[in-house]
Amino acid sequence: MSEIYLDYNATTPVAKPVQEEVDSALKEKWGNPSSGHRFGQTAKRALEYARAQVASLLNADTSEILFTSGGTESNNTIIIGVCQAKFGKGRHIITTSIEHPSLMNPCLHLLEQGWDVSFIKVNSQGVVDPVEVERALRPDTVLISVMLANNETGAIQPVAAISQLARKHGVLFHTDAAQAVGKIPVDVKNLGVDYLSIAGHKLYAPKGIGALYCRKNASLGQLMFGAGQEQGLRPGTEPVPLVVGLGAACDFVARDIEAEAERQIGLREKLYEELSKLGHPIIRHCDPENTIPNTLSVSFIGKNGAKILSQAPEIMASTGSACHDRAVKVSHVLAAMGVSPEVAMGTLRLSLGRGTTESDIEIAAQAIGRVLTKG
Repeated sequence: MSEIYLDYNATTPVAKPVQEEVDSALKEKWGNPSSGHRFGQTAKRALEYARAQVASLLNADTSEILFTSGGTESNNTIIIGVCQAKFGKGRHIITTSIEHPSLMNPCLHLLEQGWDVSFIKVNSQGVVDPVEVERALRPDTVLISVMLANNETGAIQPVAAISQLARKHGVLFHTDAAQAVGKIPVDVKNLGVDYLSIAGHKLYAPKGIGALYCRKNASLGQLMFGAGQEQGLRPGTEPVPLVVGLGAACDFVARDIEAEAERQIGLREKLYEELSKLGHPIIRHCDPENTIPNTLSVSFIGKNGAKILSQAPEIMASTGSACHDRAVKVSHVLAAMGVSPEVAMGTLRLSLGRGTTESDIEIAAQAIGRVLTKG
């Protein structure tokens, strides 16, 4: 039985050239970058070279890139750090109802600490309206955070338009770009953001490494205290092999990002076409013209997504619901879009990647078709 991996939005395999760079760093660049001797300085050069690679992918300055353990830490550092830095100047932040838990939960924590948080609704296509964001602005608003691309639906948000509004009103702006970086061109200057989050394992780097972009002179409070690494904002000896892996991954995806995007769009649309031919009613959740190239979110009416996958074990994908403590919980993203619980239960998130082939698409569609035929 062929195994078809269609869960690249959950995580990606480490790309071979990335693995080679990590292996080399483990053997040759294991020194402490803070040490003055040769081993330490070899590691330091590798660290700064990787920082330049990340900066190049984002069109940022190297001094604006800080390494973290991943997207969750980046989001927490920015949300909590900005609010800490702005304490006394305002106690209101704006975000959306479709954010990743690594951003949603810090916001809920701030609510418990006495902050006001506005969660802006999205339309039926999973997209936030910049006008609604502007309406939510208050004199005490200190931060707006809107993800660049949604992890469940792939819907791309109008980040550049919202950042212009933020700048007009003197409010700092952050975007969680974990699902966008490596799939579409991401330019911090064109987007106009003050902060941006990256998760390495979403773009063929190892798990346990991420980065955040912090625009020069943008406020960011210190959450951790130690020896002063990463401009004092993320102290602790840097994991050089992982950092090298992130840098190599940024180079890896940058070399053909637009061509690969077109290839994945073609495969995604073929998958949707094949699923549409199965004779079972389906709903596509977002406009394909406004989603990242690799993501297809579809619901099979009257079916249960988890049962489809359990009966087609060769397909590795995600559903529109999750089981917590034996209770089924519908995706908060689909709920925010107005999708009924019944439709959400039948949803599959099929996310493609660089390893996906046309044969994979055909096999996946056939496998789903067999399950639907069984009833």
